Amino acid sequence: MEEKQEEKISEGKNEKKRWFWIWFIASIILRLLFIFFPKNLNLSSRPEVSTPLTSIRRLAEGYWLKQSSMSPYAGSMYHGSPLLLSVIGPLTVKSIEGQPDHLLCSLVFVIADIISAVLLRATGQSLQTAYIHSLKSLELVTLAKSSEILSSGDIAALVYLWNPFTIVSCVGLSTSPIENLAIILALYGACTRKVPLAAFGWVMATHLSLYPAILIIPIILILGYGSDGPPRKLFLQSRYSKVKVNSSNDKSCKQDELANQSNMPINFSWSHIVPFIFWTSVWSVYVLILCGISVKQHGGLLEMFKSTFGFILTVEDLSPNIGVLWYFFAEVFDFFRSFFLIVFHVNILFMLLPLAIRLNHRPCFLAFVYIAISSILKSYPSVGDSALYLGLFGLFVNELADVQFSFFLFCGYVGVSLLSPVMHNLWIWRGTGNANFYFATAMAYACFQIILVVESVSAMLKHDRMLRKQSVTKPLSKS
Repeated sequence: MEEKQEEKISEGKNEKKRWFWIWFIASIILRLLFIFFPKNLNLSSRPEVSTPLTSIRRLAEGYWLKQSSMSPYAGSMYHGSPLLLSVIGPLTVKSIEGQPDHLLCSLVFVIADIISAVLLRATGQSLQTAYIHSLKSLELVTLAKSSEILSSGDIAALVYLWNPFTIVSCVGLSTSPIENLAIILALYGACTRKVPLAAFGWVMATHLSLYPAILIIPIILILGYGSDGPPRKLFLQSRYSKVKVNSSNDKSCKQDELANQSNMPINFSWSHIVPFIFWTSVWSVYVLILCGISVKQHGGLLEMFKSTFGFILTVEDLSPNIGVLWYFFAEVFDFFRSFFLIVFHVNILFMLLPLAIRLNHRPCFLAFVYIAISSILKSYPSVGDSALYLGLFGLFVNELADVQFSFFLFCGYVGVSLLSPVMHNLWIWRGTGNANFYFATAMAYACFQIILVVESVSAMLKHDRMLRKQSVTKPLSKS
């Protein structure tokens, strides 16, 4: 009987893997089909897809300026990394027929999506294995078995690949897939204890878009405490309850019991933090040297920082996007501009410490919350940012099964995705609307994202309280 059950379980797992790879390959084929219709879709000109930081057209302009022996940051067109300019810039050179070679650029972004999905799947498997081990160590066997029903890594990878936001970012030739790849690479390296890889991913993600710098907190927590798990108070309670039952008043036996339980993720370990700091410094110096060589004849590193990080922080370009800052700073008086710039940027920093204190036992989920918050409040957001945190949301599908307003949020995302291009067309092309039409969809989009973050955190905290109740009732049921 046991052998038959094991065979059924193995067959079920093989069938799930088969279906996963079928959907995986189908998503790649869908992208390749869309690539051959760039003129009909015209996604590269959509403000929801391309921003001043992720537009392939601006990147092509910057590369043309560099090839003409001018600064790529001249003319206030390009504001991205000089390394990205050197890698993708040659692919934007016009062919003999006079059209840019979009096919090669699209293939690069398709490959970036594929690697991101594979890393998401591996990260989910690592998280789920560690989480199931933690539940079993707390003797919550039923919860551990129920969490094995769904593979969070497979779900996260498929959500990322089949998300319409991810697809339009890839087909629309936005550089968001490369930025997302760097962030996922950092989280994957941290969860799998590959410290040089985690440091490289964090340095590149910060270099490309600045906002991933806040992910240093969850990455350090992952390396110090380990992957996501139940609250550490449960492990302490489990330790001391076992000590009291087994050893009564024997102190020596109590010390032996605590020593045997030392593998529980309670104490912060610096064994991986010091190498991470070292590798972060190495990669940072290496990236700065390469950037210095690239822009040596065009103003140097100071010009690069002004045109990239300075451009992000000062919000100089007020072209419409799906964020809320462009409309606000278009209306605010210049006298108050510096004040509100500080307010908006510091608003992100104010949330970091309270969330880190409350969710320090779930650092990967904390990274998801940080990415979602930064995508709401960043200067130039795009749908590629939403594609990233929605993919990370799939890593916690078992813990966040009780998220409220899920159908409402799904309908809200679909509605905003459909209304945004309509309102933009009424304002820009038809002339029957104004900026308030388009900004209304941006406000609704921000509200839906806020609701998603709040409800996700609430659901995770409810899940932790459920684990606490289960651990309290477990010894009572045994007795």
